[in-house]
Amino acid sequence: MSVIGKLGRFSRVVSNGRPHHRVISSLSSLPETHQMLYKTCRDFAEGELKPVAARLDKEQAYPHVQLQKMGSLGLMGINVPEAYGGPGLDSLAFSIAVEEISRGCASTGVIMSIHNSLYMAMIDKFGRDDQKKTFLSPFTTGETVGCFALSEPDAGSDAAALSTTAKPDGDEWVLNGTKAWVTNSREASAAVIIASTDVAKKHKGISAFIVPLPTKGLSIGKNEDKMGIRATSTCNLVLEDCRIPKNNILGQEGDGFKYAMSALDGARIGISSQALGIAQASLDCAIDYAAKRTAFGKPIIKFQMVQEKLADMALRIESARLLVWRAAALKDQGQSFTKESSMGKIAAAEAATFVSHQCIQILGGMGYVSSMPAERHYRDARITEIYGGVTDIQKLVIAAHLAREYGVGGNNH
Repeated sequence: MSVIGKLGRFSRVVSNGRPHHRVISSLSSLPETHQMLYKTCRDFAEGELKPVAARLDKEQAYPHVQLQKMGSLGLMGINVPEAYGGPGLDSLAFSIAVEEISRGCASTGVIMSIHNSLYMAMIDKFGRDDQKKTFLSPFTTGETVGCFALSEPDAGSDAAALSTTAKPDGDEWVLNGTKAWVTNSREASAAVIIASTDVAKKHKGISAFIVPLPTKGLSIGKNEDKMGIRATSTCNLVLEDCRIPKNNILGQEGDGFKYAMSALDGARIGISSQALGIAQASLDCAIDYAAKRTAFGKPIIKFQMVQEKLADMALRIESARLLVWRAAALKDQGQSFTKESSMGKIAAAEAATFVSHQCIQILGGMGYVSSMPAERHYRDARITEIYGGVTDIQKLVIAAHLAREYGVGGNNH
């Protein structure tokens, strides 16, 4: 049986709408099929991603071939129900898969993460059956991807301050505005675009739309020349009287902001998992180098200061991973997980930054050159504290939830 067949069988036998409640504290405590998924993704990362990650980064080359292979494994629609072409796995499986893919190539990891947790999740959760057949099922193969457009040049953390509008005109919607920082935009065949249908209602007047790409009236800006995750496209989408069918609205008019915030909670699990993959790759690199590099007649891994660094690195990774898995488990149980996903994102992103930094310190001069992966991990790590909601905003989210839990006043974010 193929891997996707096994994963699909797992979704029927184990998940079946009833998430498990066992304590997940380590890889060995994962359900058997999650362990199988972990091994499949780790083997794929080792064999298909690590050998090409440096080239993809240097050439800013999109990993078409690798994504198609990931599609055949079921990874490009990992949470999509079997009825629409996916294996129908849970959020914990998504987190494990994104971490392992990102361990091999952080760019490929975020392409998979955004495609699944924002584009696919929005359509799967809020779309009609006909929309799912058109804009969900064909996107599970890895042949193409979707993108998600919320941020604007003047609306980042203040996501409700959108200037992009959607006006009804007969049997069509007419969209105007500019969306910024859109991951997968250049390669995508469709986008979920968030726009205001009633500016006077502010966030209650925001709606979500499915826009096929290419579409007349929509142009794609230049690809940003980024510090890290360079094998992904990050562009503006410029909408100038862009017309789409009236039935391309996603869900109910006026509920788009609520939909987007819900999807972003899940997307933070993906970004956190990407950060974990970068951090783990950095630790792997540091241990491997420290075991081989000798100084004063012995491997540097035997020196106490190096051991202290490695211990701190491992501690941060393991601690962050447990927070991320907790958020995923709560999501799978149908419980509120907004606070936990924000906690996981802060912990994992800061772990990635810290661990990749310490990796370079252990490698010394070799950590600063592109012939070793340490400098790429360092560059890739930095964005995880920014996209998907900057760390500062995540702290406000956590504080607001704490205030509500304790029945006291707090910032209403």
